[in-house]
Amino acid sequence: MSRRLAAARLVIASHNAGKVREIAELLAPFGVDVVSAGTLGLPEPEETGASFAENAALKARAAAEASGLPALADDSGLVVPALGGAPGIHSARWAGPKRDFAAAMAEVERRLAASGSDGARRRAHFVCALALAWPDGHTEIFEGEVHGRLVWPPRGGRGFGYDPAFLADGQTLTFGEMDPAAKHAISHRAVAFRKLIAACIQEIDRGGTETPRKN
Repeated sequence: MSRRLAAARLVIASHNAGKVREIAELLAPFGVDVVSAGTLGLPEPEETGASFAENAALKARAAAEASGLPALADDSGLVVPALGGAPGIHSARWAGPKRDFAAAMAEVERRLAASGSDGARRRAHFVCALALAWPDGHTEIFEGEVHGRLVWPPRGGRGFGYDPAFLADGQTLTFGEMDPAAKHAISHRAVAFRKLIAACIQEIDRGGTETPRKN
């Protein structure tokens, strides 16, 4: 049986402002106060895992141990089968140290064009692995996917990462064009969150707020 989250404060183990904002919006209805790893000054651990789930668990455990609070980490990325699954777990690295996702999307397009980017080869999906870890090391992992295709040029200035280049199946707007609420209803992160919420999250008693450990 999954462990229930009893604390009203949760560390989001990310320094990515867009990801922190999106996770906070998904948790808001459940009365969970969130604080980012960046705000707490926690270092970013090296992502040495071989899968999204391994990297999410690594980040969540590091933040939980350092803060003394439960921590939630997300490891997600774009998978393009025609590129052998790339950029995959290296999706953020393709954007470089300056997090230039316009350049990363252009590199995906360049490689697709070089390989022959017919409709079938433009198929892609986003993967999200969420890891919820406690200071004692206990960790729960939940995964979600959303399938679609890549468009060029990218469309829309909303979302983050590869969102402007991704058109989910059955949609007419890219993730970069969608209202955040509409994206939250269908995204890979939303699928993983529904599993997380069903297993571990209930409305938090506001009197149970915990505070970070002081070093």
